[in-house]
Formats: sequence, structure tokens, C-alpha cells
Amino acid sequence: MDLTMEPDSYAGNSCYPIKLAKPRFVVGMVIILAATVPAEARTANGNLSDSAQQNVPDTTFAKVRSSSAGKPAQSRPHPATPEIISVKGVRQNFLASSSHAGTKTDTPLIETPQSVSVITRTQLDARNVQTLSDALAYSPGVRTNIYGFSPRLDQFIIRGFDVTNYGVYRDGLRQPVTPSLLSFRTEPYGLDSITVVNGPASSTYGLSSVGGMVDLETKKPTEKRINEVQFQVGNFSRYQGEFDFSGQLPSDRRFTYRLTGLFRDSDTQMQAVPDNRIYIAPAFTFKPDENTRLTVLTNFQKDRTGGSMFNYQTTEGVLTNIHYADPRWNNLDQTTYRLGYEFEHRFTNFFSFQQNFRYAHGDSNAHYLYISGISDDGTSATRRAGQVREQLNSVGLDNQAKFDVKTGPVTQKILLGIDYLFTDYRTSYADGSAPSLNLITLNYGAQAIPTPSVYSIAHAGQTQVGVYLQDQIRFQRWLLTLSGRHDWVTTNSGNYYSHTSQHQHDDAFSGRVGLTYHSAIGLAPYASYATSFNPTIGETKNGTSFRPITGNQYEVGLKYQPLSQRLLVTAAAFDIHQNHGLMTDPTDPTGIYQIQRGQVRSRGFEVSATGDIGYGFSFNASYTYLDLKTMKGDASTQGKIPSGMPANTASGWLDHTFDSGVLKGLGTGFGIRYIGSSFRGDTNATGKNKSMFLMDAAVRYRFEAVSPGLRGLQLAVNLNNLAGRNIVTCQADFCYRPLARTVIGSIRYNW
Repeated sequence: MDLTMEPDSYAGNSCYPIKLAKPRFVVGMVIILAATVPAEARTANGNLSDSAQQNVPDTTFAKVRSSSAGKPAQSRPHPATPEIISVKGVRQNFLASSSHAGTKTDTPLIETPQSVSVITRTQLDARNVQTLSDALAYSPGVRTNIYGFSPRLDQFIIRGFDVTNYGVYRDGLRQPVTPSLLSFRTEPYGLDSITVVNGPASSTYGLSSVGGMVDLETKKPTEKRINEVQFQVGNFSRYQGEFDFSGQLPSDRRFTYRLTGLFRDSDTQMQAVPDNRIYIAPAFTFKPDENTRLTVLTNFQKDRTGGSMFNYQTTEGVLTNIHYADPRWNNLDQTTYRLGYEFEHRFTNFFSFQQNFRYAHGDSNAHYLYISGISDDGTSATRRAGQVREQLNSVGLDNQAKFDVKTGPVTQKILLGIDYLFTDYRTSYADGSAPSLNLITLNYGAQAIPTPSVYSIAHAGQTQVGVYLQDQIRFQRWLLTLSGRHDWVTTNSGNYYSHTSQHQHDDAFSGRVGLTYHSAIGLAPYASYATSFNPTIGETKNGTSFRPITGNQYEVGLKYQPLSQRLLVTAAAFDIHQNHGLMTDPTDPTGIYQIQRGQVRSRGFEVSATGDIGYGFSFNASYTYLDLKTMKGDASTQGKIPSGMPANTASGWLDHTFDSGVLKGLGTGFGIRYIGSSFRGDTNATGKNKSMFLMDAAVRYRFEAVSPGLRGLQLAVNLNNLAGRNIVTCQADFCYRPLARTVIGSIRYNW
């Protein structure tokens, strides 16, 4: 029989019939929509950009913290800052002018001495992103979907290095993960913006990836009232409902609230792999005066997907159409919740204090099967069953004191902080035999799977304390950024089965120095040097603890923002060295375990542009060139290019909304992504992945163009992988099926 994957066909779809629509879910969402949509719209709010601007948090406290999503900074302009010139017919949609993520202070992007990009709420809505990987797909330096179709995790790489496990922050606090499958998966609908910092950020954040970091900005309460409901339907029997409500309490306007939620019931391109989710995020803000604010942020999330979605690969490296997933033993159930707050108080015009706190908890239970071999006659496949149960608890606290100092012609923005992060992680692994799969009848789901036997119960705890100091010194048009930090990290790990324990203490200094010149015409050349430090939790398959991952980066760049501030163009060249980085263990067929390698060098450059150029047009575009090489490591990989890392990637999205004429109310978007060829394995001896072009598209219509009484009503269709490209990609000589074409229709109502 032919075991190779046929083009434009997804293995497993023929094994079971596609499930029909879930009647109770559809009827329930129709009732919700009918109950919440009034006969007449109460406010004139319905177009995409207006609803995105609604989601911008209150900026009354802008001197301490201003929004980075979709509107320029409202901080006090420096005398050397060029005057802003307004442009008729231009809305603030795709472009953000400032972000806290790069420096932990309100700093314009053009003055941050690193490559920083912001994905605004409007961009997320325009592309109707469903995962964090989707959201990052058009960001410079970012490589997503390296592992193909994989709804278990949000996986992405920046400048050639993994950031999924070691560089995701939420509201400025690190979002921990386990070295296995448990993670705090991101629901994009709950975000106001996403900031990507390319390159090390340890000088202010501590433990993070040398490749960069991603800061997720949660939707926060707003004084302006928000009422939004949405219903989505897509292929693979996808049904999703969303709501977002915010405003002031009528009884006491010092209190504002926000309630965001999502419910999804969905299949995927592979049978026995669902993509179901419940997400609820209540939040409230208490602002007794203009100098004080307390925001409480909570969320609960429950996910169900597949424990495995891989296909069997022959010893010759050929990916077959025999998939692992079996409905009798293939689920990944995760429950996570967070509870935290942000407290801000300005004591004087030059001194303010901020404290961020969060407690996070996660539970995970994964069932999966994997194929260990095929019979000589090709009629059956030998299988084994596995189970991973995990639990994670984390407490994070960050205290920040901020000083604005002026000494003659010199102004300083000083940040002094101390933060604390505790993470406790426990996991059990089980493995056992499973009935063989009949390759003639493909009897998936027809056989009972015995519960596998536990062979390992591991635990690990990590405590990190960091002290940091940053000084942003401005003299005329020059800005010198100096950041330094020292971290003390204690890691305790052990295994109840083997009665082993390990204790490890690490401490290190990390820093950054950057110099920027902001010219009168909007050009800003800069240069910076930064280091990173990242002790990790976990161990190899053989029980060896990981060494801390360290690295450094040199970066020079040029940023340009015209006086209108409706366009931002950046160019950056970088040279990064990473020591002891983690990679997927190529000897582990489950893809759960990792190993460390010696030193990897990453050199390259990025060019990007984002703008709202008027007359309904917005866009973002980027190109990245990457020169990766393993400098130290196994003899077979030394001097080679790490697998799955293309030298060339590029992307661009153009969005347009008609504001007049017969097409008024119609919006369109089109994007294209190019991913260059890369090596299948780290030895570079097993061939190369093909290059590919991927296309995405969107069309939407605002019904207010038909009748003012329909203000706030919008219908949209989004398509990802428009051409249905089906190119297999391999990393560490393990190959993955690509993401299939997805089509999602949505109806949204704002009032």
C-alpha cells in the first residue's frame, strides 16, 4: 500500500465522517445575539477601526502608563521631539507609536534602541487571528508554525531562537511554562495588543530568551462604554461565540469594569483532535483620584485538543499518511487561571511607583499514542500509549520606582525595580503497550487502550529574585539608555520514582547599553549591546538538569517616522551568540523531551514598515535575512545550520476600507508570507524543506452604509492559507503536516 502523503490531502479525514453542526451550541448563540442586539443602535460605533479604538484602555494616568495599542503616546513631549502634523483622512489603526515592553517605561518606539514592533487590536481584528502564532505571523524576525499543524502549543521563534518557553510575558510579568506540554495558551480575543521585542530583554525582565520577548497586553477596563458580541462559523465544524463589555459603574464612576469571554466548539483538520475552549476574563479598576489606580485582572481558561497530531515517519524520513491520533486515547485537557493586579500611584511630578502581581495555576492531562514500527508485510502498525499529567503554580511580583529628573539641558528617566518569581512544577509520565493498528481497515477508535504504567514522577521548583536599574538620559536629540540587572536563581528538582534530587544555584548580571539620535526630520539611528540569562526548569530524558542559557547581542539600526507619525520604518542588523540552548530531542518520538546544544550564532538584518497612510489604507510589511550556524556542539552539527530555520522570510498585509461611494462600508485585506527553504536536520545531510508562499485574505462589510439603524453591525470572512498549500516541513529530522486552509465567517455587533 502507498504510505506517502498525497498532495492537498490531509491524512485522517477519510477515517471518520466530518461532524455536523452542534445544534444546541448554534441555537444558544443565536439566542444570545438576539437578546443583546437592540432594535436601534444607541451609539454610532460599528466600523472596525472605531471598535478597535474603543478597546484602548483609559489613559488618564498616562504619565505613568499609556496605551500601546492603536494610539500615540500621551506622555509629555520632550522639547526635542518633532511637532506632530495631522493628516486629513487618516485613522490610527495599524500603527502604535509607543510601548512599555522595550524599557518598562513609556518610550516611543523610535527612541527604543532595539527592534520593537506592536500588533494593535485593529491588526488582530483585521486578520481575525485565532492563536498567538497567527498573531505573530506578520512580525519581523518571527518564524511561526515551524512544527506545522500543532494546536497543543503557541510555538514561535525570534531571530532563530525559541521564545515560546522562555520569552512570553503577560502585562509585564513572565508567563511560565513547563518543559513538557502544559502552557498558559493565549486567547487573542482577550488581548488589547502584543509587543514583540527582538533581541535580549534580560536587563529589565530577567529570565528570558536571547532571541527576544513577547509581551501580551490584556484588555483592561475602560471609561468609555464597550458592548460587543460576535459569532463565528468556520470549516472543520468550527463554532465560536465572543463577548466584550466594559464601562463605568453607574453608582460610582471611580469603578470601571470589563468582562471578556469566548466559547468555542471545533474540530480540526485531523480527526480525534478538537480545538475547544472556554475563556472568561473579569477585570475591574478602582481610581480614587487622578494619581492612583488599582486594576484587578483575572481569567479562567479551559482547553481541549489532541495529545498527538503527528504522522508516522519511516526510518528513511518519509512522512506517511498513517496518523497517531486515535479517539480512544488522544486528548490534551488543560485548565488554567490567573489572579493578579496592577497598582500605580504618582507621589509627585517626578516620582511614581508601580507594583504588578499575579498568581497563576495550571493543570494538564495528556493521552497520546505513537507508532513504533510497521510490520514487514505493511498490514499493521505497532503502537504504544503514553500519558503525561502536569501541574504548575506560579507567583510573580514586580516593584517599580520611576523618577523623572531634569538637570539643566539633561533629562533623565530613571527606573529602579526588584522582582520575584516562584514556579513549582510537577509531572508524571506513563508508558505502555497498545493494540496494533490494522492498516487495511484503519480501525481507529475500535479498540480499547489499556491505561499505561507510570514510570516517572518528577518535580521542580524555581525561585528567582532580580534587582534592576535603568537610566534613559536625554541631551538635546541624543538618548543614552543604560540598563543593568542582577538575578539570583535557585532551582530544586527531583524524581519520586528514582529517589533522586538536585539543587542548583545560579546568579548572573545582564545589561544593555544603547545610544539613539532622534533627528528633526524623523530619522533615528541607534546602536546597542545587550546580554541575556535564563536558567530553565526541567531535565533531559536521561534525568540530567539543564544548564542556564546565556547569550549576547550587538545591534545597529535606523528608524524613520515622518512628522505625521502615521508611518514607522525600521531597519536593524544584529549579531547574536547563544550558549546551551534547548532543542527537541531527535531520539524522542513523542516530541516531549529536549536536549541542550553548545553555541549557536545568529547574524542577519530586518526591515519592516507599518503605517496608516490615509484614504482607508493601512499596511505592515517586513523582510528578515538570517545567517544561523552551530558554533559548538556535537561533531555532526558543528559548523552546520540549525534545522527548520530559513535564511529568508518576508511578509506583507494591506488593508483597505471604503469610506465613500457605492462601496462605502466594504473592507478588504490581503496578506502574503514567504518562508524560504531550510534544512530538515541539524546535520544538514538529510535534505531541505521547500520554500513556500502562503496567502491570507479578508473581506468585511459594515451595514451602517445601508442604514444608520444598523450601525455597529459587521459581517466578515477571513481565509488563511488561501491557496491550500500542503508542504511538509521538518525540524530535527522529524516532519510535520502543514496547517490546512481555514475559512471563518463572523458577524459582530457593537453598540
